[in-house]
Amino acid sequence: MKYVKLSVSVLVLLALVMVFVGCAKPPDAERQATKAAMDTAASVGADKYAVTDLGAAKKIWDTAESQMKEEKYKEAKQSYIDAKAAFEKAAGAAEAGKKVVTDQANAAMATIEGALKKLEATSKRMEKKLKRKKEAWTSDAKAIREGLGKAKEMITGDPAGAKAKLGELEAMVNKWERTFKKMAAAPAKPEAAKKKKK
Repeated sequence: MKYVKLSVSVLVLLALVMVFVGCAKPPDAERQATKAAMDTAASVGADKYAVTDLGAAKKIWDTAESQMKEEKYKEAKQSYIDAKAAFEKAAGAAEAGKKVVTDQANAAMATIEGALKKLEATSKRMEKKLKRKKEAWTSDAKAIREGLGKAKEMITGDPAGAKAKLGELEAMVNKWERTFKKMAAAPAKPEAAKKKKK
């Protein structure tokens, strides 16, 4: 008799546990909150400025989604909570990263503007030696000035894009710095030698 009562009690307890486990609800609220945090991270540019943090958050999200498909709701709930925290961290890191890139772009802008002024002054001093390359210099100088204007406009909205644009402009400036150095180092042809060749 004792064993029958015990067996019935165990069966009732197992049935209650099965009902409770079977009634576990999907963590929809946690999933929605995590999705909102993911969207925020994307909107502040975590894909550009906090790639590592965003990647880690996405891995946790993927784990949570997998757990949801397997109906492991308790585990999924915790994974969504962890993913939300990771996406919030990525959003914060993106803001910090964006500020660093903005500062770098502003510094590059100032450097290129200063170098361009020096190049323009050098081109005026070397006008005679510049004859064959004057058209190319004029075209590149105009492109650099226009590029600086575009980069200034981009810095607040897309500092990474501005930094890339400034990298291109820096390459052009460096090319002309080397060209002017070579021209300055080249000996000037004496007038008598020029007349003999004619």
